Amino acid sequence: MSSCPPDAQWPDGTIFTVGHSTLPIESFVALLKAYSIERLGDVRTVPRSRHNPQFNADALGDSLAAAGIVYVPMPALGGLRHPHRDSLNSGWRNKSFRGYADYMQTAAFQDAVDELVRIGRQSRTAIMCAEAVPWRCHRSLVADALEVRDVPVVEIMSETGCRMHALTPFARVDGRSITYPPEQPRLL
Repeated sequence: MSSCPPDAQWPDGTIFTVGHSTLPIESFVALLKAYSIERLGDVRTVPRSRHNPQFNADALGDSLAAAGIVYVPMPALGGLRHPHRDSLNSGWRNKSFRGYADYMQTAAFQDAVDELVRIGRQSRTAIMCAEAVPWRCHRSLVADALEVRDVPVVEIMSETGCRMHALTPFARVDGRSITYPPEQPRLL
């Protein structure tokens, strides 16, 4: 992980990603403030947490509003998708990632990413899910979709630590379409 100063001059339209994990709400808001986040897109399919109720949609929206951050539910970018039987994305061994990659082929996903790009151009925007580390969360696949649209993506790890998202190594890109096929055996 590289150290990214929070006051770095990010290009306009950069999208940030963050996981709320088990942080107290005050620490989470401070984390967003450290990166000057103005809008938070919630990419959880189910925007609540039994163990961390401070991240239930209503409570989170109120806490963010008090801090001057706009809360935007984005269920069309939510996870918990099921893989298709004829999936083009069997490079993902994890079924939930494969299911999300299959969902990425739909018009609903493409429209939701276009909306995220649009709001990201209006104000500094982060997308949030529960998982602390981006590579264990579907937001890394959303970040891949942003990368192929030439939108820079910063993965927030802490108030002083972040990294630029890198396209998943086994991703195959065709225009704005991404698939994750299985590795091909070498013949020689």
